[in-house]
Amino acid sequence: MNTLSIIEIKSEIGAGTRGASLGPDAIKVAALNKGDDLFFKNKPVHVLAENYLLHTPVTTPNGKRISGLVRIFERITKAVSTELEKGKFLLVMAGDHSTAGGTIAGIKKAHPDKRLGVVWVDAHADLHSPYTTPSGNLHGMPLATALGNDNLEDKINDIQEETRLGWEKLKNVGGISPKILPTDLVFIGVRDTEPAEDHVMVNNNIRNFKVNEVRQKGTAKVVQETLEYLKACDLIYVSFDVDSMDPEVSRGTGTPVAGGFTAEEAHEITAGLVSSSKCSVFEIVEVNPCLDDKINKMAETAFSIVKNIVAVADKKSI
Repeated sequence: MNTLSIIEIKSEIGAGTRGASLGPDAIKVAALNKGDDLFFKNKPVHVLAENYLLHTPVTTPNGKRISGLVRIFERITKAVSTELEKGKFLLVMAGDHSTAGGTIAGIKKAHPDKRLGVVWVDAHADLHSPYTTPSGNLHGMPLATALGNDNLEDKINDIQEETRLGWEKLKNVGGISPKILPTDLVFIGVRDTEPAEDHVMVNNNIRNFKVNEVRQKGTAKVVQETLEYLKACDLIYVSFDVDSMDPEVSRGTGTPVAGGFTAEEAHEITAGLVSSSKCSVFEIVEVNPCLDDKINKMAETAFSIVKNIVAVADKKSI
């Protein structure tokens, strides 16, 4: 019996640079070049994107293309919940990180009575709302949708009614809000934040294992501490943004930040987390081959992580 489901979300309407929608295909090209049949044996479920909106004027500057993201959230929620109800481990390959809020909504729809822990392996906290965002890019807001957090204390924007309505819909997709608690969120590698996000992290005492702490303790110890921190949770979802890695690995991502993890550290962290019996969803995002100055290096690194994750998940099912 096949124990793996793969969902592809080729969306980049939440990003500030172009090309992240090509990330899932770049990972599949890396697999082909390795002679690997992972994506032949496991046909991905495709979620329809709204990338045509990139060719239209932005009418909601504090939440760019928010109406399109609402539609994507709804589709992702249905796809994720449907696949999880089959009892399989779920691999999500997405473009920009904005769609992760839809993944969380799908997990909660499949398991509305279970407490969900989220491990966010990323250079960024993604805790902005339309009220606090300096850019209006929705890939900086997915965790705020899941937490149901407007952060009005740090408000800098007077948002339009269209944006407000879209934001309320994003928070409430799936009929549950909030979907996670701040105590059930762990950051690993976050190092590039704005003051509004820092305030949310401090006020809610959100745990962040910074890169230096990971290196001091070792990846195995940090994985152990993360899982212990989330011990009250019934389920764990791991969201891995490739910009958690250092730009020296590859610049093939939209918002690279110096001082990140090596590919080896990323392997160890993700595999350790997925080995938990509570982890049923792993997501990888923000591979952008258009920005890769080392041909397809980022996608190759991403595929090696994906391949390892699938192997770890397979072992759990035996």
